[in-house]
Amino acid sequence: MLKQTARGTRYLTAPECRVIASTKVNPAFFSGETDGFVRRLFPAALHPDTGPADYFADKPQLSDGAQLIKFAGQLCYLSFGEQRSKNAQASEYLAHIKQSGHGSVLEHYNVSVLLYGVSRAFTHELVRHRAGFGFSQISQRYVAGKHLRFVESLVMQWDDKSGPELTDQDFRQHRLHKSFECFIDFAVEEYQRREALLLEISGVDAAHATTEQRKAVRQEARRCLPNETEAAIVVTGNLRAWRHFVEQRCSKWADAEACRAAHTVFVQLQALEPMLWEDYVPGEPRTDGLPTLNTPFRKV
Repeated sequence: MLKQTARGTRYLTAPECRVIASTKVNPAFFSGETDGFVRRLFPAALHPDTGPADYFADKPQLSDGAQLIKFAGQLCYLSFGEQRSKNAQASEYLAHIKQSGHGSVLEHYNVSVLLYGVSRAFTHELVRHRAGFGFSQISQRYVAGKHLRFVESLVMQWDDKSGPELTDQDFRQHRLHKSFECFIDFAVEEYQRREALLLEISGVDAAHATTEQRKAVRQEARRCLPNETEAAIVVTGNLRAWRHFVEQRCSKWADAEACRAAHTVFVQLQALEPMLWEDYVPGEPRTDGLPTLNTPFRKV
């Protein structure tokens, strides 16, 4: 949710995730137009009485991710004959892959998401997930200060209660929330102050500054910005990498913001490819009330 202080400084109170791209299979490859493909390339893999290769006409049609991973796994063993696992048994087949730790086939399927409403404190942890991930994050060197937004952590938030039932704890919580708002107001003011002074020192007219001149000013002015500054980021990861991220961050040991972000990502990815995430179940709630996730197939 986007909010703002009395002075107009904008901030968000929860991470948001949007899936923007995912691996798509070639429909012609799995439609049956290539009937006989397996027989021509791997004839010894088929029983002589199998008849025309019907792998690509297998029904029901799976989602792109499940179909790609299933085909990759079956290629490893040339499991294309009549005794192969059919699409109708895809759920059991994928569970067996995870149970056996054959996680390399999960790396073929990639998903790109946009994460916003997340802070630089979180993205500093996120980019440590190097294997299987790609990142493109908003640049404070190029983006003007007018676009600044911040992220209020869950522990700082206040739900605007009022009335005689307020407790001392409520008043302390309200002070904590107001301290956040005051601090981000100050951060914006300090950024603007430094930006103006740096332009004045360099003798640059803000209205006519070049891209390089603006970048030189902003890279210095940004140093006063707190970890609570929003840092929108596009993340691309293969399924194996995303599973590792969810396992590590949607747990009782993770940073609270990371846990919220990981669960938000999980919800989106599960909606996109239910069969690939069906092994995840709710775990024991954290002391702060945030949800966690468990799977019997860890570190696949």
